[in-house]
Amino acid sequence: MSDKNEWGDLPTALSQLLNRRFEHIVVFSGAGMSADSGIPTFRSGSNGLWGEFDPQQLATPDAWQRDKETVWGWYEWRRGHVMAATPNPGHVAVARLQREFGAQVVTQNVDDLHERAGVQGALHLHGSLFAARCDRCGARATLNAPPPEAQRRLAPTTCAVCGKGSIRPGVVWFGEQLDDEVVNAAAQRIADCDLLLIVGTSGVVYPAAGMVRLAPEDAVIVEINPQPGDVAARVDFRWQTTAAAGLPAVAARLAARH
Repeated sequence: MSDKNEWGDLPTALSQLLNRRFEHIVVFSGAGMSADSGIPTFRSGSNGLWGEFDPQQLATPDAWQRDKETVWGWYEWRRGHVMAATPNPGHVAVARLQREFGAQVVTQNVDDLHERAGVQGALHLHGSLFAARCDRCGARATLNAPPPEAQRRLAPTTCAVCGKGSIRPGVVWFGEQLDDEVVNAAAQRIADCDLLLIVGTSGVVYPAAGMVRLAPEDAVIVEINPQPGDVAARVDFRWQTTAAAGLPAVAARLAARH
């Protein structure tokens, strides 16, 4: 007997789990969300120019102090790569969930694909490639378009406010603290949810793993990820599929119920 139904490939067990009204939907997204748009995951994503580097060694305050030009060149390549990408059907489905059901978004991603799909108020736990700031005074900076061709070394601009610092990526590097205000707001969203959709993330890295565990006991938790997540976490249904394939089916099912 086929597991397919009128919502495409949505598993019957998941369809039944979603057969209720939800008032507080939260989408918690990770790198797999944007992989469907051609954005490589952090640990796998680079091109030949940076093949010899470990991304986790470039994304540190020490790397920035040691070699700003290489770090900035890498981040500007990443920003250009994101700008050339388009939101995938998963992003569009999340925007639909927000538009029709008031869903809120918490993301580990530093791209702007949720926003370009129409999502408002997404909380970026790890910052954003598009929120550059001075490494000395913290002033926000407006970025010009990145170079059309990737450059191995690229000098960051000098801060126009203090005149001394360099403009750095607006992301949270290894060894840096997450923004307390963003973390607290994200934790509150999850603590108040009645449906938590964990999309494209394993949910095993803290503090994200701890946030997922804040969901109420009576909340429905669904994981959408081609790769298996934390088997110890409380998840009501694990669907090993992509965000682009899974989220539109979930959104359609919820729309039918509401």
